[in-house]
Amino acid sequence: MENSIIELKFSLNTFYFLISGVLVMWMAAGFAMLEAGLVRSKNTTEILTKNIALYAIACTMFLLVGYNIMYVDNTAGGIVPNFGALIGSAADDATHALEADFFFQVVFVATAMSIVSGAVAERMKLWAFLVFTVVLTGLIYPVEGFWTWGGGFLSEMGFVDFAGSAIVHGAGAAAALAGVLLLGARKGKYGKNGEVYPIPGSNMPLATLGTFILWMGWFGFNGGSQLFIADKANAVAVSQILVNTNAAAAAGAISALLVCKLLWGKADLTMILNGALAGLVVITAEPASPSPTLAVLLGALGGSLVVFSIVFLDKAKIDDPVGAISVHGTCGALGIMLVPLSNGDANFVTQLIGLVSIFAFVFIASYIVWAVLKSTMGIRVGEEEELSGMDQHDCGVDAYPEFVTVRGQ
Repeated sequence: MENSIIELKFSLNTFYFLISGVLVMWMAAGFAMLEAGLVRSKNTTEILTKNIALYAIACTMFLLVGYNIMYVDNTAGGIVPNFGALIGSAADDATHALEADFFFQVVFVATAMSIVSGAVAERMKLWAFLVFTVVLTGLIYPVEGFWTWGGGFLSEMGFVDFAGSAIVHGAGAAAALAGVLLLGARKGKYGKNGEVYPIPGSNMPLATLGTFILWMGWFGFNGGSQLFIADKANAVAVSQILVNTNAAAAAGAISALLVCKLLWGKADLTMILNGALAGLVVITAEPASPSPTLAVLLGALGGSLVVFSIVFLDKAKIDDPVGAISVHGTCGALGIMLVPLSNGDANFVTQLIGLVSIFAFVFIASYIVWAVLKSTMGIRVGEEEELSGMDQHDCGVDAYPEFVTVRGQ
């Protein structure tokens, strides 16, 4: 009887891991639709190509080396992980299938890389981006992941990041910022005297669809990070996580809407979409312990902050076409630092150390890789290619061939 109960729990936990992973995988579609909607029509095919290619590369690299670096045979409390290949074998007392754990983890890696694709959109060479994807998903992300979820030094210190506000979202934003700084802004984005010229996206329905897909996928992202569901306590915890995740996203959208109305007298859809995502990123650091009321407050803080962060980066001439650095970086940092408000096991000093460690490592490592790529194969397309559009330059296929477009507009 006891063995039957253990096997049943094993099966339920494994199934829950797999379904959560499927939901997170669906976020890849969300990022693709969001980014396709927020770039100009002449760059749509290229951004979609990046998204499907990065997902494939992330899955392959994490299978071959990344998972091993992050989790297999590492010393607790270490800084430098062991380096090996493949995913190892399951422990005898495992509570779920090892393959289910790998599948759940690999889609997180793809999420981190998807953040980069939007920030460098409309002017980065496709193949330089794909080479960077190999390095980030196979090496950079697994190393900082080992520090935390793999039992490394940040885990030993007591750093808390439940589902990856820093580990996933902050890391993606750090890599994106390094690339954007070396890449430069899109042509026509900024004037000589500090003017900021908006470059509207091509398809707001797609951007909105992408946001709803991400919102839905986030239930797997945060809910699956509970890791277990096959008993009453964990089932209740998962339910609380999903309620808080949804509440934070809703509050983020509402607060962004209100801030836009107060600042500009308009309901800026792109800001509202990013407000919802900002609320999701903030709650990701600790979705289990807050009350629903606190989750609303945390989401509202994220939704408000992201508006000001996007405006600030624009004034600093840091060109991020989709607002990814603000959503995932600025709001990821906010989420990490607010964890002690509800989780008594966390403290502000340790949270800050973890945040700085992850951001600094990923930013510096990414900057080096981007710099090497810039000096060798180059990372930016030429002015003519940028004006005519990345679709023709990189893919040779227009996303909207039936539309009569004027190149360079």
